[in-house]
Amino acid sequence: MDIKPILSSLRRSPTGAILVALQIAFALAITVNSLYIIKQRLDLIGRDPGMDVANIFFVAWVPSSDRFQGEATMREDLRVLRGLPGVEAATTVHAIPLSGGGSSTSMYTEPAEKGRRGDINYFQVDEQGIETFGTRLAEGRNFEASVVRKFDRNSSESPSEIIITRDVAAELFPGASALGKTLYTGLGDPVTVIGIIDHMHGSWPSWDKVGNVALFPVIADEQTARYMVRAKPGRRDEAMRAAEEALGKIDNGRVILRVRSLEYVAASSYASDRAMAVYLGVVVALLLGIAALGIFGLAAFNVSTRTKQIGTRRAVGARRTDILHYFLAENWLITTVGVLFGCVLALLLGYWLSTTFELPRLNLYYLVGGVVVLWVVSLAAALRPARRASMVSPAIATRTV
Repeated sequence: MDIKPILSSLRRSPTGAILVALQIAFALAITVNSLYIIKQRLDLIGRDPGMDVANIFFVAWVPSSDRFQGEATMREDLRVLRGLPGVEAATTVHAIPLSGGGSSTSMYTEPAEKGRRGDINYFQVDEQGIETFGTRLAEGRNFEASVVRKFDRNSSESPSEIIITRDVAAELFPGASALGKTLYTGLGDPVTVIGIIDHMHGSWPSWDKVGNVALFPVIADEQTARYMVRAKPGRRDEAMRAAEEALGKIDNGRVILRVRSLEYVAASSYASDRAMAVYLGVVVALLLGIAALGIFGLAAFNVSTRTKQIGTRRAVGARRTDILHYFLAENWLITTVGVLFGCVLALLLGYWLSTTFELPRLNLYYLVGGVVVLWVVSLAAALRPARRASMVSPAIATRTV
């Protein structure tokens, strides 16, 4: 098709075409970057945490009187929880995974803070910690009950054993097995790696080292301790009710505050990521809708103002398909100009987002996909006005009004 008549028409009335092209450009730039961010958020939410999240819950409590006997009371509560019919395992913890709150430390491969350094999110658990989390011990062994102990509050003592994830092992001992190796605390205390967990997420889902997790054989201090419980598959809610009822019957100087599932905790931690994905999805839908309306409006306006011209072309032999192709080609040309400008804007916006908010660079597959989507949306929006133009009768050319 000869595009000279199309260019001539656009030169005579360029304002509408320029505005629609700009609208398409901004729609493309924002849409592709929004979709890329949505994909990153959904990937973040959908990661495997390495735990049996669906069947885990925790019990929060506080000491309430001098009848509370510290470690003895906590061990008594654990015996009750472990004896419930729907419970697989239970442990004390000082922090809840995926909750956004926890503790971290740095470990070194040599004394005096030398050698390789690993930043670790750690959890204090007893001999049932691994089983309670539902993680898989890939190498080594679990803690024995005899090494689990409760330290005095504000003590600088360190446990003699540690279990770490593969992520920690790879960071501290790249290319070698970490099992049996010795790590050192910031105070220079040696700690032996007795086991390696295949994979587990820690307290901070947004941390870039969320898989850097370690377990210490420690009974948590009563000021921060909670009970974490893993129920048998499908029996979590039943076990939660049973745990609250059973612990509530024991008058040992502590008060139950709440019982929550780990799913609830994870959903709360990822709420902002989920909300951002929804908001950006709405923005993308609105932008595409507005772009489609702009294209439709321009095409309809052009058809209504060129009715007599269309009739004349029909009268001199133009077929309906010629008229249809003419308006679709005009629309495609406007869209393509907008898309080319939009590609530049999308790359600039993607670069700004990556440098300002430390996001990954825009994947070009999203840009290509966005171009195709805008072309399809443009074609669909212009199709009805173009078909209406093709239905114009040649007799229109003879009318004076």
